[in-house]
Amino acid sequence: MASRASTPRQRLSVATLAAIAGVAAALAGPANTAGAGTASGQRIFQQSCSACHTIGGGDLVGPDLKGVTATRPREWLERWIAAPDRMLAAKDPVATELLRRFHDVPMPNLQLGAAEVSAVLAYLESAAPGPAAQAAPASSTSEVAGDAPIGKELFTGTRRFANAGPPCMACHSVSGIGAFGGGQLGPDLTTVVTRLGGPGAVDAYLTGSPTWTMRAIWSRRPMTGEERADVIAFLRDAAVTERPAQAIWQLAGLALLGLAILLALAGWFGRGRLRDGVRRPMLARSRHAGAARGAAGAARRS
Repeated sequence: MASRASTPRQRLSVATLAAIAGVAAALAGPANTAGAGTASGQRIFQQSCSACHTIGGGDLVGPDLKGVTATRPREWLERWIAAPDRMLAAKDPVATELLRRFHDVPMPNLQLGAAEVSAVLAYLESAAPGPAAQAAPASSTSEVAGDAPIGKELFTGTRRFANAGPPCMACHSVSGIGAFGGGQLGPDLTTVVTRLGGPGAVDAYLTGSPTWTMRAIWSRRPMTGEERADVIAFLRDAAVTERPAQAIWQLAGLALLGLAILLALAGWFGRGRLRDGVRRPMLARSRHAGAARGAAGAARRS
């Protein structure tokens, strides 16, 4: 009897414990999911966004994002983070104003999926109410101490980077490095310091390497802090809008030299054309035809 009487109580206890466990799991589940999303968003932000943005550290290449989830509609933020290039092409007024305000430097399309965009927004929401969520990079207006002559050597490749990265001139041009000015795969960097908002902003940009091309190269062979400072010092000193007159005369001289070489080659390869067996008969036939036409005309006149 005692054994049979205890069975319902045991079943009741098991059912009660199961219900309590279910409620606890339901309460803990969203929190765990939110925590995982925030952690994922923080990782994405640090890898892809921190080169241009801070959270509570002030404007950099792009705006400070502290509190952005409260000042911008979520639907707009989702579209902007997922495809900023499309919104700029569509002349979205807010996107266009941001582009104008931040030196016409467009936000790149980071190719983030919907889940990644949601994770970034979850991180921004969690970071918005409190103080800066991360140590802010140097202010965009701060000076970055460096040696401009060494930076020029690093830029042009006459001095190698410590981690064997390629010279900047392989992809970029800038005034002050000769007639040709460098490569054309990347943008001209003559005014990059003023375009991005100052040496500190350029330093943050180089540290984060936000574009796909830069990330593929510099993530494995990063510049040291001293090397970045030297290159930025060179770019700051090169911030002029026109190449020096000496470089223009060099280009003109090279163009004239190239033309002279082409004319000399044409004369060399065409020197025997009047003596070969093709052109001489053609000239003879032309002369005979002209003489025959002249004789016929004279006969008609007589």
